[in-house]
Amino acid sequence: MNALLSRLQWYLKLVRLDKPIGIVLLLWPTLIALWLATDGAPDGKLVAIFCLGTALMRSAGCAVNDYADREFDKHVKRTADRPLTSGKVSGKEALLIALVLSLLAFSLILPLNALTKQLSILAVVIAATYPYFKRFFGIPQAYLGIAYGFGIPMAFAAVQNTVPWTAWMLLVANVFWTVAYDTEYAMVDRDDDLKIGIKTSAITFGQFDVKAIMLCYVVSLAMITLIGYSYGLRSWFFAGIAVAAACAIYHYNLIKDRDRMRCFAAFRHNNWLGAAIFAGVAVDYVLH
Repeated sequence: MNALLSRLQWYLKLVRLDKPIGIVLLLWPTLIALWLATDGAPDGKLVAIFCLGTALMRSAGCAVNDYADREFDKHVKRTADRPLTSGKVSGKEALLIALVLSLLAFSLILPLNALTKQLSILAVVIAATYPYFKRFFGIPQAYLGIAYGFGIPMAFAAVQNTVPWTAWMLLVANVFWTVAYDTEYAMVDRDDDLKIGIKTSAITFGQFDVKAIMLCYVVSLAMITLIGYSYGLRSWFFAGIAVAAACAIYHYNLIKDRDRMRCFAAFRHNNWLGAAIFAGVAVDYVLH
């Protein structure tokens, strides 16, 4: 019994259920899309499907990412003791777990329309190929932003059976936001990544890393503001954007000296930035 529980603990660590920050960073843009697509009145079952599906796909993505990076992670301080790298979980187990979680996520959307299913397949392909972009693409965080934001077009497809231009704009805005917060994350591992040859935005941006992060925040928040305005959102939405902007300024104060732990704190704090935007959208719909 103890052996089984120990095994389950390693599986939970593999899919990062002990670190849910990744789930909420995927969830906020997806929920924003659901609220916009339904004029602030999403069906409860649909919300449950996307929330659970987001958690499952993020977990599957973590397993695939660790499998792809298993030889690199052993050379990085922060990742050297991960289940796969440390040998506690095998590569076959990681791939099997990723497959099972992906199938469970797909089973959730079986009641939805064909367009949503088609987009989900594309989402899986993007999530599975992301880890390999770090081998050759200078800003893999941009590709990650597509993977992390693909719940946006799927949400619109599930509700409207089409994906309007505003959904694609919201996806682009999410790419800029992801580049911002994941560059903060990459700044933590920059020294190790330079040694092993992994490409990240923190390395590509170099001495302009902090400026690039803040520019990405500005572009993302500006795009989201325009999108919300086009949907008729006003005072409470703008209040949410203002709080999100304040969060971004706080992140600047954390990352400006490039201290590893403060950069990691800035990354984690993006949960509140996303929550502020979603709260602004949801409250504005309720009150107006």
